[in-house]
Amino acid sequence: MAVPKHKSSKARGRSRVANWKATAPTLVECPQCHAKKPAFAVCPECGYYNGEKKILVESDKKK
Repeated sequence: MAVPKHKSSKARGRSRVANWKATAPTLVECPQCHAKKPAFAVCPECGYYNGEKKILVESDKKK
C-alpha cells in the first residue's frame, strides 16, 4: 500500500479540493414544444424524443 513520504501542506490539499465544482446540467430546447429539457432525454412536457411520441404526459391524458 502506498504511504506518503512527506506531509502535504494545507494549501496543497485545499487547492486540490477546490477544483471539485458542481456544474449545472446542460439543457436544450425541445423541437416540438420549445421547452427546456436535458439533452438525449424524452421531453417531460410533450413526451417526444427524436420526432416520435414516446410517452404519455399528463396533458395528453386530460384530452
